[in-house]
Amino acid sequence: MTAVANDTDTSRPRAAARPRILANGMSRIRYEVKTYFRSPDAVFFTFLFPVIMLGIFTSAFSSSGDIVPARGEAGVSVGAYYLPGLVAAGLLLSGVQNLAIEIAGEKSNGTLKRLGGTPLSPVSYFIGKIGQVFVTGTLQVALLLVVARVVFGIALPTEPEIWLRFAWVFVLGITTSALLGIALSALPRSGRSASAVILPVVLVLQFISGVYLQFYLLPDWMQNIASVFPLKWMAQGMRSVFLPDSFAKLEVHDSWELGWIALVLLGWLVVGLVLSRITFRWIRKDG
Repeated sequence: MTAVANDTDTSRPRAAARPRILANGMSRIRYEVKTYFRSPDAVFFTFLFPVIMLGIFTSAFSSSGDIVPARGEAGVSVGAYYLPGLVAAGLLLSGVQNLAIEIAGEKSNGTLKRLGGTPLSPVSYFIGKIGQVFVTGTLQVALLLVVARVVFGIALPTEPEIWLRFAWVFVLGITTSALLGIALSALPRSGRSASAVILPVVLVLQFISGVYLQFYLLPDWMQNIASVFPLKWMAQGMRSVFLPDSFAKLEVHDSWELGWIALVLLGWLVVGLVLSRITFRWIRKDG
C-alpha cells in the first residue's frame, strides 16, 4: 500500500507539470514567430524565396509553351508545373534550413545556455520551434498560392478531397522538416559555419528532387538518390494536388504513390524525432 501511494505521489507533480509545459510552449511560439519576422535574412531566404523563384520561372520560361504529359494531351503552364515543387521546397526551407541555422546560431551565441538556466523545458522549446515553422510555413504557402492565382493566373484545385490530400501532405511534410531541422542543428560546429554546412545540403536536395528541374528528365541514379530523402516525396505529393492526374504517368512508377508518400514521410518524421532527442543539448544542472 505504501509503495502504491508513493508512486501516485510521484506521478502527481509530473501530471501537474504537463499543462505548464504546454502553456510555455504556446507562449514560446508567439515569441519565435515575432523573432522570425524581425530577421530580414530569414524572411527573404525562407519565406519569400519560393515566391521569387515562381516569378522567375514563370517569366523566364513561359515562352517555351505548356508542359504536357504526353503528345496530344492537355498540358499546364510552366508556372503551374513548378508550383508544386516550390510549395514542397518552402516546407523544407521553413523547417530544415531555417531551424538548423537558427538553433546552431543560438548554441553559438549563448542563447541555449541562458535558456538552460531557466525553468523552460526542452519540450516547450521544441513546441515553440515547431509551432513557428507551422505558422510561417502556412503563411508562406498561402502567399505563394495567392500570388500564383492572382498574379500568374495559375488554376488551383476546387475539389475538397484534393485539398484534404494537400492537408495531410502539408502536415507530414512541415512536421518532418521541422524535426530534421532541429536534428541537423547539431551538425555545424558554430553559428558562423551553419549556413555553409546547411545551405549546400538543402540546395542539392532541391535540384535532385524535382523542384528546379523536371524530375522525370533526371537520370535514374539521381532519381534513386532523391527517393531516399523526404523532399522528393513532398514534391511528388504536391504534384498530385496541383497537377492533373494525367501527369502521374511521368512519375517513376506511373503513379502518385500516395501510400508510399505517407510511409516515407512518417519514417523520416520518426528519424527526425529520435535524432532531435539524441542530439539536442543545453547546459543545465537538472539534465
